Amino acid sequence: MAVKVRVPAELSARVPAEQRGPGSGRDAVRLLVSRGAEVSHHAFRELPRLLRAGDLLVVNTSPTLAAAVDGRIGYARVVVHFSTRGDDGRWAVELREPDGRGTTRAHTGMRAGVRAGTDVRLPGGARLVLQEPLSESGERLWWARVSGADVLRVLREHGRPIRYSYTERDQPLSVYQTVFALPSPDGSGSAEMPSAARPFTAELVAELVSRGVQFAPVTLHTGVSSAEAHEPPCPERFAVPEASARLINAGGAGGGRVIAVGTTAVRAVESAAGPDGVVRAAEGWTDLVVTPERGVRVVDGLLTGLHEPEASHLLMLEAVAGRAAVDRAYQEALGGRYLWHEFGDVHLVLPEKDPHR
Repeated sequence: MAVKVRVPAELSARVPAEQRGPGSGRDAVRLLVSRGAEVSHHAFRELPRLLRAGDLLVVNTSPTLAAAVDGRIGYARVVVHFSTRGDDGRWAVELREPDGRGTTRAHTGMRAGVRAGTDVRLPGGARLVLQEPLSESGERLWWARVSGADVLRVLREHGRPIRYSYTERDQPLSVYQTVFALPSPDGSGSAEMPSAARPFTAELVAELVSRGVQFAPVTLHTGVSSAEAHEPPCPERFAVPEASARLINAGGAGGGRVIAVGTTAVRAVESAAGPDGVVRAAEGWTDLVVTPERGVRVVDGLLTGLHEPEASHLLMLEAVAGRAAVDRAYQEALGGRYLWHEFGDVHLVLPEKDPHR
């Protein structure tokens, strides 16, 4: 992995930017910009002047679900993280233990007898039954079926957003919705917020549009990514509509840079791109992991949060900018006391050489 550093606990963003002081808004975060070895420091509100007319931002419209629900296995309390809804009506779920600081501990029963057939009682008379592990590599995520109630109704009435212990307290679901979030026709959404877009406000979007920056909406419903696991993402549902495919292709051909807002947007658009780099309308499931060896076919740049050194997302950053550039940027972020995680600061990664100039 590129970054060989330790992120101090005090650099974890504990509350959203708008709760850090009077007059603060979502866009009151810092923006680290890296172009190869060149690094500069900005306020996120400066983004409109850092982009140019003709640039295209690819944004994820997936809404965040209240995906954490309290349950019981026998007399033992447990928290169920609903990760991804399968085509057959089952859900990929993760069992966690409540600890009063977010549901950060993997359920110890995983090693002590939780197996296929385990029955979890949920609020409202619903029952969840584990059926099989999602993959052969471990038993963190399970395919499960819920009876006695509609899952989305259970989430709406009894769920709360997933949070981890580096945050200070539970937050309302509205805090986890981005300005780009749209209701899905089938009620699906993301177990965890597509957080790179969180600092955008309606006012900032309007300013970007007035300066000639365009937006291409795509969808990728993100699943659970445990704080301690750092494994590549499991297959996730995505969609790239025809209109967005045309915008992305025209943007690159017309000289504008295609900049993805978040690693989820990269995975969606690169999953819809052929070997020729042309994006075509597509929807379904993707298990794509963007690595330096695979490279990127469409995306010129990436706006993203700051990731843990073990996170697989850093391979994507290397694919866009190169290993040396990512190393340099992260050393600058540490030295500059940038804040990590979903409520933290953001990083605009651009290639050293502009492919369109």
